[in-house]
Amino acid sequence: MGDYGRPLEFGYFLVPNADDPLLDTAKAADRLGLDLIGVQDHPYQRQYVETWTLLSMVAASTERVRVFPDVANLPLRPPAVLAKAAASLDVLSGGRSELGLGAGAFWDAIEAYGGTRRTPKEAIDALEEAITVIRKVWSGERNLRFEGQHYQLNGAQAGPVPAHRMEIWLGVGGPRALALAGRAADGWLPSSSWATPDKLPELHARIDTAATDSGREPSDIRRLYNVNGVITDGTSEGFLRGPVEQWTDEITDLAVGSGMDTFILWAEGDQDTQLRRFAEEIVPAVRERVATERNA
Repeated sequence: MGDYGRPLEFGYFLVPNADDPLLDTAKAADRLGLDLIGVQDHPYQRQYVETWTLLSMVAASTERVRVFPDVANLPLRPPAVLAKAAASLDVLSGGRSELGLGAGAFWDAIEAYGGTRRTPKEAIDALEEAITVIRKVWSGERNLRFEGQHYQLNGAQAGPVPAHRMEIWLGVGGPRALALAGRAADGWLPSSSWATPDKLPELHARIDTAATDSGREPSDIRRLYNVNGVITDGTSEGFLRGPVEQWTDEITDLAVGSGMDTFILWAEGDQDTQLRRFAEEIVPAVRERVATERNA
């Protein structure tokens, strides 16, 4: 584990607060040249708008940025319909949708919304089944059949086919789930708040072992990182809490030393300022630094 050599991408974590100027912020991220906009998926959170509705509006309001749930709440979203929604958004946006997927958390809230409470084992089993179901529904084939413990397809008809090869990114942290990411997913999508840099080597190793055992290259798997912090003009107050130079150093280290390749800004403070400084000052500096270090 070190640098998997993948191209860098940068994005913005759009918190779906109903009272915020969400579409204006998304348009700004698009205009500033970011690659991705991710939206968390907590339907039971009363202050939030619904994630797929927001992603659809963001895609309709922007020109080039790709959108994805960061990450979709599987226990409240049947995977066949989720696959249809994701593929439809991809078709309608001209190939600008990806799929972040989670096994579920906050089970009391999920249950309050009519979802099924699952044990940790059940949640990962269901996640694995869901990946199979989603890929079948994206295939465009007819008479789809799948018999799982949690999900079934009984002669289902697939379509539309996504406009591009959509990726499935797993927001997971446990050993079985990391092995699933290495075996079956296109990307791994942790957050810096819980997958802290010191933990990354062990987490990557679990993914890489499973990938290699399945005949895949570890570099086949995208490594996305929701980076939580604040860009300031003062001195450092810890990891990703400080000036532009510190952010540039730390994200460069994450790319060439800790295997991450895609960085989704989850900022505190004034969002307009944080977004603009990330896109205009940090992103180009990191791209330049990483290119220099890789060439060296």
